[in-house]
Amino acid sequence: MKRRKIIAGNWKMNKNFDEGLSLCSEIVHMVSDEVRGEVEVVLIPPFVHLHAVAQLTKGVPHLAVGAQNCHQAVSGAYTGEVSADMLLSAGAKYVVIGHSERRQYFGEQEALLALKLKAVLNAGLNPIYCVGELKEEREAGHFFDVIKNQLTGALSALSAAEMEKTVIAYEPVWAIGTGLTASPDQAQEVHVFIRGVVSELFGETIATATTIQYGGSVNAANAAELFAKPDIDGGLVGGASLKSRDFVEIVKAMS
Repeated sequence: MKRRKIIAGNWKMNKNFDEGLSLCSEIVHMVSDEVRGEVEVVLIPPFVHLHAVAQLTKGVPHLAVGAQNCHQAVSGAYTGEVSADMLLSAGAKYVVIGHSERRQYFGEQEALLALKLKAVLNAGLNPIYCVGELKEEREAGHFFDVIKNQLTGALSALSAAEMEKTVIAYEPVWAIGTGLTASPDQAQEVHVFIRGVVSELFGETIATATTIQYGGSVNAANAAELFAKPDIDGGLVGGASLKSRDFVEIVKAMS
């Protein structure tokens, strides 16, 4: 199986409704004009934008929509939460699960994230599952153990068929929003390690076909060098996804 190349733009909690539609419209025009090849571009806006962004991107080659999170239950008395079925009905194709900011600020850990992965997959959506180490974990030299625990703690609940629909994003926490970026060699080393863990869990065929993105201060200047590494299959882009031209330059670096 050939690996999907995916560039996803995570807007986080940015852009009011009109600003979000304007950004989306700019990206739609640029992607239509300039992006070729087999790269899939995923816009991941706040929930309030989701349906409108899905409508603007509908039928546009290479473009899909994702959500930043979801609840693990199908429905119920969970004020303020959004289910995977709701996201699907609004036009989402992907859902980010386990972003470091969800782990850091909302205490989400692997047991909960495994339930969220199942909810996303049961709804017919594709999860983007995030893993990555803190600065002190990198400096202490046990970041491989941290990443392996994050992978096995959530992915081991999946079947092989479910894993085939799952994207992994390696996001070193020390590089998110800091301007620091893992060197291409550092990122490649971890991507190879992640693929090895997936192979242990699901076999080499699935591991070889698994898309593994890099996230952590990806920008137009460093994207091409990162994406040149053989195990880096795209990017989960934060701040640079809020500027249409910068984001599309990153997409072009992948394509």
